[in-house]
Amino acid sequence: MHDRLVRLRAAMAERGLSAILVSAPVNRRYLSGFTGSYGALLITPDAALILTDGRYRLQAALEAPAFALREVVNPGRPMPAVLAEATRELGLATLAFEAEHTSVAEHGRLSDALGGGVALLPADGLVEGLREQKDEAELVALQRAIAITDQALATVLPQLTPATTERQAAWLLEVAMREGGAEALSFPPIVASGPHAALPHWQPVDEPLGAGRPIVIDMGARFGGYHADLTRTVVLGEPDGRFEAIYGLVLAAQQRAIAGLRAGLRTDEADALARDHIAAAGHGEHFTHGLGHGVGLNIHEGPGLRRAAPGGQGTPLRAGMVTSVEPGVYIEGWGGVRIEDLVLITADGCEVLSRAPK
Repeated sequence: MHDRLVRLRAAMAERGLSAILVSAPVNRRYLSGFTGSYGALLITPDAALILTDGRYRLQAALEAPAFALREVVNPGRPMPAVLAEATRELGLATLAFEAEHTSVAEHGRLSDALGGGVALLPADGLVEGLREQKDEAELVALQRAIAITDQALATVLPQLTPATTERQAAWLLEVAMREGGAEALSFPPIVASGPHAALPHWQPVDEPLGAGRPIVIDMGARFGGYHADLTRTVVLGEPDGRFEAIYGLVLAAQQRAIAGLRAGLRTDEADALARDHIAAAGHGEHFTHGLGHGVGLNIHEGPGLRRAAPGGQGTPLRAGMVTSVEPGVYIEGWGGVRIEDLVLITADGCEVLSRAPK
């Protein structure tokens, strides 16, 4: 955690920020290690405080030993009052806050408590930018989550029959991930068969998987707070020529993207590696989402591998980022194919972390 604080303080200095209030739970965990449901961090170049209530007094000491505790008491000494005391103690004139994670009501209470002596400055994306590049501890947790996910799919696929329903298959996947060591799921598993596979985020229902039609399975285990994300498309029985053609197209697009990813490549250029290949085959309108997204403490985080806004361009990939690579083709009334792996961006390429066969 010390290295993360060093990086945050350097980023604060670049923006000219003397203090920041970190309230987003995932950012709070990233910087301090604290996993409790309530609290905030106040960080300056020389101080690191954690504000939480008595339920988490011992937990904060165990999980966030680098942070000094300021205890919130409700009623009596609510969060804004404790924060105001801390800003006076530290002699702060300005305080950055995470506007994307602060409601209007919370901002109002904080402003009232601070009075006119401390100016509140919005500072979005500061911690999220740091989180995009994973350190060694994060990669260990991610790789464990990925391994649990890969093994769960290998366990469940042989159990599926055309009579198995989507909902039953999703439950088998959930059980396998839990029994394999997952602390939770990254998201409820998606199992979409036949025409349902044309909907990228279909929710499983009590319909048999059937034979000879596409079945999209999207799943992920969570371990140590970090998420896995894996998609495979399979057929029970013999696939027809249309499936083989579309599957081959999506697989080739994914392989082109994986071969071209590297640090320095822009996110929109990464998306184009797969999108241009799919569009050249006449299915551009059937690829309805971005190529991928960052994965870590959130299942969806930066960077986003997608087309740039008109007149703009994406941001460069950096070594240490972990992203999904998941091109797809979705055809209404027939179904779809999506293939997804997680990769680690390196200086001269990328390393595929997912091991499930394709």
